[in-house]
Amino acid sequence: MIAKLFKFKGGVKPDSHKDVSAAAPIRVAPLPSHLIIPLRQSARAMARCLVQPGQTVLKGEMIAAAEGPLCTAVHAPTSGTVRAIAPQPVPHPSGLPAPSIIIDPDGLERWIERRPFDYRCVPAQETRNYLRDCGVVGLGGAGFPSHVKLGPGEKGIETLILNGAECEPWITCDDRLMRERADGILAGASIMRHIAGARRILVGIEDNKPQAIASMRAAVQRLGEADIEVVAVPTRYPAGGEKQLIRVLTGIEIPFGKLGTHFGVQCFNVGSAHAVFRAIAHGEPLISRVLTLSGNMAHPGNFEALIGTPIRELLPLAEPRTDTDRYLMGGPMMGVALLSLDTPVIKGTNCILAGSPALFPPPPPEMPCIRCGECAKVCPAELQPFELYWFSRARIFGKAQEYSLFDCIECGCCSYVCPSRIPLVDYFRFAKGEIWAREKEKAAADIARERYELRLAREEREKAEKAAKLAA
Repeated sequence: MIAKLFKFKGGVKPDSHKDVSAAAPIRVAPLPSHLIIPLRQSARAMARCLVQPGQTVLKGEMIAAAEGPLCTAVHAPTSGTVRAIAPQPVPHPSGLPAPSIIIDPDGLERWIERRPFDYRCVPAQETRNYLRDCGVVGLGGAGFPSHVKLGPGEKGIETLILNGAECEPWITCDDRLMRERADGILAGASIMRHIAGARRILVGIEDNKPQAIASMRAAVQRLGEADIEVVAVPTRYPAGGEKQLIRVLTGIEIPFGKLGTHFGVQCFNVGSAHAVFRAIAHGEPLISRVLTLSGNMAHPGNFEALIGTPIRELLPLAEPRTDTDRYLMGGPMMGVALLSLDTPVIKGTNCILAGSPALFPPPPPEMPCIRCGECAKVCPAELQPFELYWFSRARIFGKAQEYSLFDCIECGCCSYVCPSRIPLVDYFRFAKGEIWAREKEKAAADIARERYELRLAREEREKAEKAAKLAA
C-alpha cells in the first residue's frame, strides 16, 4: 500500500469536459472505403515496406518490417488489395506528407493464422522481439516502441506503472477502456511485469474517474496476483505525463537526460498493456485502437477504429455540428491541427476534437512577451519557457538546447497561462524540428565526407601500388 502521494511542480486545472463522451460504451467503427497506413508511425523511425501495388493482403499480415532499434512493424488492418504506395497526409505540425500504403478492403475480414505466444517458455528478449514484430507501441500519444521500454535497463525495473491518468481535457478513451476491458489491461500488465522482471505494479488513475478506478480494483481482485495496486491521484494537468506520474506515485524525480529505467521504474499507457495482452494471448498485432470523438459534435463518444481509417469517414459517427470550423488530433492542450480530413488514424491517435468559434474562440493576436514569469510557474518540467521562446524565435538553437529545450514535454501549460497569448509550444516544436533537421544534415555530410576521404585514400594507395610495380 502506498503510504503517501507526492506532488509535481507546476501544472494547471483546465475544465475537463469529459462527461460529454465518457457515458457511452465503446463502439466499433465500420470498415472504411480505404485505409491509409503510414510507414512512419512516429517521428523516430520509418518501417521498410514489404508489399507492392496490386498485392493481396490478409488482416494482420505484416506489410512493413521494423528498421532500426526504435522501429516497429506495420500490419494490414483488414484483408484487401494494395492500391498504391505513395506520400499521404499525416498528423504532424509541418503538414508534410509521408510514404504510406493504401489498401482497398475486400470486406471479407480474412485473418492471418493467429496463435498465442508462450512468453513463459522463451527468453525475455525473444518476447520483446515478438512485440516489435506485432507493432506494439505506446498508445498514450507518443508512440514509443513498447519492446524498447520493456528492456532491462541499467538496474532492471523494480516498479511498473500503468498510466490511466488521462489528464487532458475532452479525452476519455482510456477511461472507457479501463471500465470495459480492465481484465485484459491487467493481464497485459502481468505479462509486461514478467518480461521486465518488475516486483510490483502501480496503476495511476486521476480521481475524476471513479468508475474506472472501481473497475480496475475489481479486476485486481479477480486476477489474484500480489503487488498490484490501483491508486487514485489528484486531478491536475499534466499528471498523465510520464515523469509527473512517476513523481506522484513514487517520489522519484527523473532528471533531464535520464529515463525511468535508470531509477528502476517504467511507465506504460493502459492501452499499451491491453495491446500486449491481445498480441500475446491471441496472436493479434496492433491494427486498431480506441479513440475519442468529441468537441462540437452531436453524439460524442469512443470508437474502436482500424489504424489507417481516414478521419473523414469517422466523423459521421459523432455527427459534427454545422458550425464546426476546424479539427484537432489530440486534446486542446497538446493536439495537432488537422490540415486535411484525409489524414488517417495512426497508432498515437487518441482523440479527434471538433472546434467551433463558440467552443474554441480564435486566439487574440500575439503580443510581445512581458517576462511576467507565469509560464515558468506552471511548467511541470521546471524550465524557463520565456527564455526558450526568445532563443527559438531568434533561431539561437544552441542556447535553446542549453536551456533544456528537449526536456519540454509540449504539454501547453505555458501557452495556456500566457497573458500575451504567445503560442509558446509552437515555437518550441519549430526549434526542435530545426535542430533535428540540422543534425540529420550534419550526419549525412559526415558520411559523405568520410566516403570522400576513403576514396582519396584508395586512389593514393592505388597510385603508390602502380608506381611500385613500374619501379620493379
